[in-house]
Amino acid sequence: MRHAALTFAAQLRERTETWDVIWCSDMLDVASFRGLLPCELRKLPVVLYFHENQLTYPDRTARPRDHHFAYTNIISAISADAVWFNSEYHRSSFYEAAEAFLRRMPDHAHLEELRSSQQRSAVHPPGIDSVPARVSVRNGPLRILWNARWEHDKNPETFFAALRLLHETGTAFEVDVLGEQYAKQPAVFAEFATDHVEHVNRWGHQDSRADYAEALREADVVASTAYHEFFGIAVLEAVAAGAWPLVPERLAYPETLARWPAESRDRVFHDGSAADLCAKLEAWKRPEWVPDPGEILSPYYWQATAGKMDQALAQNENL
Repeated sequence: MRHAALTFAAQLRERTETWDVIWCSDMLDVASFRGLLPCELRKLPVVLYFHENQLTYPDRTARPRDHHFAYTNIISAISADAVWFNSEYHRSSFYEAAEAFLRRMPDHAHLEELRSSQQRSAVHPPGIDSVPARVSVRNGPLRILWNARWEHDKNPETFFAALRLLHETGTAFEVDVLGEQYAKQPAVFAEFATDHVEHVNRWGHQDSRADYAEALREADVVASTAYHEFFGIAVLEAVAAGAWPLVPERLAYPETLARWPAESRDRVFHDGSAADLCAKLEAWKRPEWVPDPGEILSPYYWQATAGKMDQALAQNENL
């Protein structure tokens, strides 16, 4: 976020192509970038896409938050011609937090500019890939899937606490713990793998997309305990493959799973605690009727989302 504006502007100075629009992510300082561009490129409309943001993203440390990057996001949103978010939850929570942040300024809060930015904003969810769903019932113990990043904002402590409680009930289950890993990761992953290896079926990042898709198809339940989810691609990909979602009733989940039949929603959402997640896993049985993933997720497949983004650009919406 510190050097991307200068880096990309320098690269564009060496190019000879012409463009219609600049489409960038929230990791770019848009105001600095536009200021560094040649005059002819400064006139291009800019669409800023917020996949996440530095104002409401949870911080795992106890130290005060460094608001430099958060303010960069705010200035970028004010500088862009159109501001797109991956969910309505993300858009509303960002602008609420941004207004509260600016109101702390002793003067020159520039709330009018922020509200103007919000008027230029829209929701354009990212697409998910279509994964062929399982066509037959899988025999064997309950297969639970974790396919989120191995990071603090996904709250693995609550997930594994629920599995430990589930183990104590005597429930037969297997777990596939997938997702991207980093050099530093919460200790709870290694602790569970050591203490409860008998429940582990798959462990770690899958080597190929085919292996990953197969794991999704074999899952009975995809569980989340996240503190942060502005959209939730991983969960929706698992649902597309036939897994039943069991997620906290917060963040973007009520929005992205809004098309789930109302009569089954109490089996989709848990209250965020290990005890409630454990209780719902213990009681879980594959229903005779499962909603069609294609119907539930129809707004989120790439053939739908990409077309809407293209149409918005072609019609110059908010540009």
